Amino acid sequence: MKKNENSYKKSGVNISLGNELVKHISKISKKDVKKTKGLNQIDQIGGFGSLFDISNIKIKDPVIVSCTDGVGTKIDLANKFKKFDTIGIDLVAMCVNDLIVQGAKPLFFLDYIAVGKLNLNKTKKILKGIFKGCKISDCKLIGGETAEMPGIYTKDKFDLAGFSVGIVSKKKILDKNKVKKSDIILAIPSNGIHSNGYSLVRAILKKNKIPINLKKEILKPTRIYTKEILKITDKNLINAASHITGGGLIENLMRSVPKDLTLNIDLSKIKISKIFKWLKSKNISDEEMIKTFNCGVGFCLIASKKNILKIKKFFPKKITPYEIGYISQEKVKINLSRSLKW
Repeated sequence: MKKNENSYKKSGVNISLGNELVKHISKISKKDVKKTKGLNQIDQIGGFGSLFDISNIKIKDPVIVSCTDGVGTKIDLANKFKKFDTIGIDLVAMCVNDLIVQGAKPLFFLDYIAVGKLNLNKTKKILKGIFKGCKISDCKLIGGETAEMPGIYTKDKFDLAGFSVGIVSKKKILDKNKVKKSDIILAIPSNGIHSNGYSLVRAILKKNKIPINLKKEILKPTRIYTKEILKITDKNLINAASHITGGGLIENLMRSVPKDLTLNIDLSKIKISKIFKWLKSKNISDEEMIKTFNCGVGFCLIASKKNILKIKKFFPKKITPYEIGYISQEKVKINLSRSLKW
């Protein structure tokens, strides 16, 4: 090739590095396959489409549920602190936690990674987190795409998107129309900030130095709730659920309650994590905190009062659900009582 000749590599895209990454993914995937019983994935990593055999899944009246999401500006802090091995867990969590809101068991996951310049070591760490998230949620990474986009993503910038598919029996679908008057609202603790509100977090960090004892809290991965939620849905112990993401506690819970019923929340019962108390101290109103962050509640359940003790038995002590409110039937859509305890 002549020195002045144009090439894809000279424009900033290295196909050889991309192929090396595909080999790495295929190698990890095959190791994962060997450890898995009753596998449904058809081993074709690197193909044009990803295959998943559902013929052996024994579910009556099966319904497919799909979700897609990203991790937002938390990526910027992963870059800042040079920590890339857990951001992939966040990516999986944001998708599979949405699937289980409707009672669906996650089957498989696909990822999309866009970068300015492919850094194999960094990308491998991101993938390590994605594989770990899939393992925690008992679903398979069956495909994805890595795009090198020089000029679109500058320097070390990157973005992530995930896509997951689950399955549920039509009779087992969790739906807000199953919610009844006098049902109880249970909160399940989060693992910190999870993957929402990071534009505000970043703005605060530009002006304030975070205490050393809270530094690790900033990039703690989103907790995955699939194991526990699927067990209690299988036992028909809950009527509805809510993944507390963008929009905070109230907005997400409202999506799980019928229009003719009222959401009653006692804000003083919420167990607020230390990281949120620190963020609150940076001149943020209570209204903004509860609208932007999960404030310590990562997932909510709506269930009959008679099932509460049974539900709690399925959870480890660290994330045992606790009561924060109830459902009533009034003219207003929502009642917030007392105040958050900082």
